Amino acid sequence: MSDLLPHIMLLSGRNPQYSVIWLHGLGASGDDFVPIVDEIHLPQAVRYIFPHAPKRPVTINGGFIMPAWYDIRSADIGGEQDEAGINASQQEVEKLIAQEIARGIAANHIFLAGFSQGGAIALHSGLRSKHKLGGILALSAYLPLAHSLPQATSEDALSTAIFMAHGRNDPVVPYMLGRASAEELLKRGYALEWHEYAMQHTVCMEEVDAIAQWLKQRM
Repeated sequence: MSDLLPHIMLLSGRNPQYSVIWLHGLGASGDDFVPIVDEIHLPQAVRYIFPHAPKRPVTINGGFIMPAWYDIRSADIGGEQDEAGINASQQEVEKLIAQEIARGIAANHIFLAGFSQGGAIALHSGLRSKHKLGGILALSAYLPLAHSLPQATSEDALSTAIFMAHGRNDPVVPYMLGRASAEELLKRGYALEWHEYAMQHTVCMEEVDAIAQWLKQRM
């Protein structure tokens, strides 16, 4: 598919039957999480897709153009949200999912993962996907456009496994915003597992180990 986002592709073995689409954070690139492939040591052959976000002006950074899944308009990231940008990134993620299905990967063997802004898009897209996915990992993230979820989600999404993790000292995506998103999803009946760590806006080895165990249980 020629209109896909540029991306890095890694295979952890021959003839993969699983795919993980991993979205980076604001201002980063697909290269950011490539090293995690060697850290999670999954026994199954997996195709990893690490897309690069489009470059766009980001309001909170003075309009500076950088890789971003959507615009951040103020320090209150859960407040005024870039609905058009979020939905556009969701469409790009759907194209990547469609590519994996066309390659013969079952939809329930496809996982969306992301960190920070990428985690928000993974959560947003996975819960609105027309496919029943294998699971969603949202790290140091939150649920964007929560008000529209009841109308946009599918019944299958209620049973889609969700892994959310957050640092209690996160100065970028506030811990309470992530926690409130998780509590809202749990209240609505989603199959969510919450993890928190004594860290800031990053990923720690304890979290990586938990991600590996979570994925192994579902592959």
